[in-house]
Amino acid sequence: MTAAPTTADSTAFAAHPVLRVPPAPPAEAAAYFRASLAFHADVSDVAAALAAGGDPGFVLLDSRSTEAWDQGHIPGAVHLPTALIPEQAEALLDRSVPVVTYCWGPGCNGGTRAALALAELGYHVKEMLGGFEYWVREGFAYETWQGGDRRAADPLTAPVEGEDCGC
Repeated sequence: MTAAPTTADSTAFAAHPVLRVPPAPPAEAAAYFRASLAFHADVSDVAAALAAGGDPGFVLLDSRSTEAWDQGHIPGAVHLPTALIPEQAEALLDRSVPVVTYCWGPGCNGGTRAALALAELGYHVKEMLGGFEYWVREGFAYETWQGGDRRAADPLTAPVEGEDCGC
């Protein structure tokens, strides 16, 4: 087990604005990041699971409005706006299958609110980080009310020459 930072370590950390509050001890940091992975899924990981064929082991849920769904959504996702979760989740989702929620993107907490509503109803749930925005920005196919579409990957969010970012 690693010791907590000493007073000397804390003084060294304080010299830098980013480290004004010193990092947590490694064991605490590991617990935090392990827990974070229990609550979140990555766009690329979701895409890989869906592309593998067969049952990905989860249901992908788009929690946006019908207008947003029609504008674009991930193929295979279930559409259930957050406000309708309490009355419609039971008819659309199997409690034994984990649910991965998404909304617009990182500037929107709709996927978080949907995940909370589902967890409160007893579902195992994760939120897809980046939402629909990063799905599109990473170059994955999506559907609109007019049919399928796909944009080139944004080099600021995904490798444009490779299939895997190496994370």
